[in-house]
Amino acid sequence: MLRESVFSSDDLPAEDRFDAWRERMNSTHAPLRLESERAADFHAHQRLISLGAVSMWPARFEQLVFLRTPRLIRQSDPEVYHLSLLCDGAAKVSWGRQGNAYRAGDFHLNDSSRSYEIWTGRGWTSSVGVEIPKALLPLPQRTVDRAVGRHLSNRVGPGALLSHFLTQLAADTNPYGPCDARRLATVLVDLVAAMLANAVEAENEQLPETRTRVLTLHVKEFIRQNLHDPELTPSRIAAQNHISPGYLHRLFRNGGETVASYVRRKRLEGAHRDLADPAFEGTPVYVVAARWGFPRAAEFTRAFRSAYGVPPSEHRHAART
Repeated sequence: MLRESVFSSDDLPAEDRFDAWRERMNSTHAPLRLESERAADFHAHQRLISLGAVSMWPARFEQLVFLRTPRLIRQSDPEVYHLSLLCDGAAKVSWGRQGNAYRAGDFHLNDSSRSYEIWTGRGWTSSVGVEIPKALLPLPQRTVDRAVGRHLSNRVGPGALLSHFLTQLAADTNPYGPCDARRLATVLVDLVAAMLANAVEAENEQLPETRTRVLTLHVKEFIRQNLHDPELTPSRIAAQNHISPGYLHRLFRNGGETVASYVRRKRLEGAHRDLADPAFEGTPVYVVAARWGFPRAAEFTRAFRSAYGVPPSEHRHAART
């Protein structure tokens, strides 16, 4: 499991909750001045998930005003970019003369070296925040500056991939161990860079290795959505992603496996999970296999035994007992 800490205002007396939340925000992002109509009995919940130098924090909180002032910047500047995915609620953000309004499904970007004010709605706000040290984001400063204040949507392009990554990781960190943290941080930073560059039409400013990793993530997401299709061949994958088969194979060769072996591994992992899931207890093994792109039962059994050392039926029985 990834390293994380949890803050819950319900663990504290009502009179201490708002001050404790202010301290939590100061240590999570940067020193802030906070105001709220609910300060006398404030409610908030946050999970701080550590990915090494990068962190993310799913949070839910009541009406708030966040102020990052010039004085606070002079006192302390951790030199980080903060990106928030607004999941529920609404917010308005001002950077001096520049401002924008955001709703659920929008990202907004802040720079700890710039003053800003954020007003959330009167109800509850739910968001996923990301903290990235400036030195780690592979984009020129001018590109990031142009992204501050823009609408960054989670509905299309790199924003959709980033949103899926954040919400899936926030929902369940159990499958990942401490050794995965750095690799997950690399993926997260690359997706953020791709979304920001895309938003300011500056893809050409991305580093070549970032473009390659983002393309690989696009391809893998396409594969994930089509694992059920037994005709998911390298040629089809390449055509659907507008690249040549040769380039597709080079993308996967950099990761140490072939396209076909990656597809087979993800299919087997899906079938392995389903066979151990009580929800599929009454589903025949061959039906589970077909759901994951194995139309021939004998071929599935051979592949499963080769990968896990036992036949599918034995794995299912062991999971039950």
